[in-house]
Amino acid sequence: MSLARTTLAAAIAAVATPAIAAQPDILLADFEGANYGDWKAEGEAFGPGPARGTLPNQMRVEGFLGKGLVNTYYRGDGTTGTLTSPPFTIERRFICFLVGGGGYKDETYIALLVDGKAVRTATGPNIQPGGSEHLSWHAWDVADLAGKQAVIQIVDKRSGGWGHINVDHIIQSDRKHEEKPAMREIAIERRYLHLPVKNGAAKRRMKVSVGEKTVDEFDIELAEGQADFWVFLDMAPYKGKTARIDAGRLPEESKALEAITQADEVPDAAGLYKEKYRPQFHFSSRRGWNNDPNGLVFYKGEYHLYYQHNPYGWNWGNMHWGHAVSRDLVHWEELPIAIYPSRYGDWVFSGSAVVDKDDTAGFKAGDEDVIVAAYTSTGRGEAIAYSLDRGRTFTDYPGNPVVRHSGRDPKLIWYAPGKHWVMAVYDEHKGKRWIAFYTSPNLKDWTFQSRTEGYYECPEIFELPVDGDKSKTRWVLYAADGAYAIGSFDGKAFTPDQQAKRRFNWGNCFYASQTFSDIPPSDGRRIQIAWGRIGHKDMPFNHMMNFPVVLTLRTTDEGVVMFAEPVREIALLHARKHAWAGLALKEGGENPLKDLSAELLHIRAELEPGDAAEVGLRVRGTVVAYDAKAGQLACKGCKAPLKPEGGRVRMEILVDRTSVEVFANGGRIYMPVGVVHPDDDLSCSAYARGGAARATIEAHELRSAWERR
Repeated sequence: MSLARTTLAAAIAAVATPAIAAQPDILLADFEGANYGDWKAEGEAFGPGPARGTLPNQMRVEGFLGKGLVNTYYRGDGTTGTLTSPPFTIERRFICFLVGGGGYKDETYIALLVDGKAVRTATGPNIQPGGSEHLSWHAWDVADLAGKQAVIQIVDKRSGGWGHINVDHIIQSDRKHEEKPAMREIAIERRYLHLPVKNGAAKRRMKVSVGEKTVDEFDIELAEGQADFWVFLDMAPYKGKTARIDAGRLPEESKALEAITQADEVPDAAGLYKEKYRPQFHFSSRRGWNNDPNGLVFYKGEYHLYYQHNPYGWNWGNMHWGHAVSRDLVHWEELPIAIYPSRYGDWVFSGSAVVDKDDTAGFKAGDEDVIVAAYTSTGRGEAIAYSLDRGRTFTDYPGNPVVRHSGRDPKLIWYAPGKHWVMAVYDEHKGKRWIAFYTSPNLKDWTFQSRTEGYYECPEIFELPVDGDKSKTRWVLYAADGAYAIGSFDGKAFTPDQQAKRRFNWGNCFYASQTFSDIPPSDGRRIQIAWGRIGHKDMPFNHMMNFPVVLTLRTTDEGVVMFAEPVREIALLHARKHAWAGLALKEGGENPLKDLSAELLHIRAELEPGDAAEVGLRVRGTVVAYDAKAGQLACKGCKAPLKPEGGRVRMEILVDRTSVEVFANGGRIYMPVGVVHPDDDLSCSAYARGGAARATIEAHELRSAWERR
């Protein structure tokens, strides 16, 4: 080593002594420009220049500085290449940078090259499905390389999952920019661990374990300082034991783990269900995200609503099966998580549940019938789990997966004529979208039977009488958007009566609906719940379930059509009643509903358009209008064709804090609309434009479904 290099190495090493002042950082690259400048890119992965954050179809990228970064997800994981810096002299003790993405040491990495050889390397953290696109600090100690010429090379050789790397803000520094392992042990004395969340914060992987058992492992936007809200982890089974919380690597100054507390109630229990934008008669989870309803099943007087749930954040992710039960479809009690992921990244996606009354699977052990759930295990395939305690907890079947294919979202039904189970499941086959049908005698062993083309996600199939005639039935098949076909089903294949599907939902707040299985014949209703895609950024929960509806098939001038009406149990919430008969409506006339002022409403109206061009209701600032000339129902930009019946248009409207659900002409039109009402507008009115009309209206103010809590 030359004298100059020896002197420089000594100076760099001396930086560790507090008495020696650190020199300013040297920026090697911040990737803020439109191109890579003097850096040399080869291959496709690096695109035309630095990425501006998240690329198309990529999970949210976070943790980088400024606006630009290296992101080799350009055109997806299939592209590869290298990006090489110009030569530079090593002049500080550390080379620090932000890195994320793939964790493959020989395929997705950043390397320091001296004399053409890699002397330091680093990767992102991810090698399994799921994960996070967060970039974290990494530092190489290069004191022994002081004064040497070097280059930095960013490499993407991988074309499979996590086949990309993210890099930003490469500097030389005398200070080690690095996140340190973060762990805390807590003696469990209360039921819940309260975890602080900050929307938009760096997403951290957190693992909570007791002894050798992993309680849960998940991603969380862990708050540093003031939290936007608090989520919780139920630790009731572990009272008296010590839990270990691992949060990966956190900044040295982080106090986030210290902020975690214990309590016997969920966070802000006193304010629960009273939040400003909390739906008051639609189910929403106490905390976190919900989407698809799953496993709708009735057993011993209880309606079970399982659902896609992120317990640890406002956004989609960490898919578990949340769980709520009701005895009347109106008052719901949220229970503990029903199905946890088998491991991090093996998320519990959508599915269904049935009561195995005859114990065909052989799981029964005790007096209770077994509830069997089928769901997509993202790391394995279609899986089943079973409950021996009335749906409260589930045991994973050791033989999973029971079906392996390129699809998801299994729906189970019992086909009585063939005495076998049917699984209808979304399938991707030969570049097309299908519903595939499998059969099984025991819920474990499945045989492929057929496919029906043209459906995407969350399939549903059931049989209904036409016009209430049980001797005249048809089968209904649909997927997530609700567009349905009517036809026949022989237990193995579905044959539609006509190729074109009919539209079912005419609103903006409907997806991935499912109907309850095992409702007793004495009731006989086919009851559906859909995901209501409406939330508010200021709330500690996100989205809701639409109000339950009853589905029927009725003969119309367009053939057999599926109708939807709210379940009769809405009457359980009726409070003060208002009624008006034979109202004369005219443009500019007095509002006959001026004395009706309410937050929550159930309205029934018969409107006779007469010679009016338009007639309708205005509820809390939202207009539900019937355009008589166009023959069209409209609400908040949603429109549906509608013909009067006997010169009248009938409407039924449910008004909650974040929704208006409209049912027209006995449910022929179903229009669920997500809307956040003006805070100060509780008014209602009936009106006509361009002529005179008449109306008969009945309105019930509603109590909150949460009041009895």
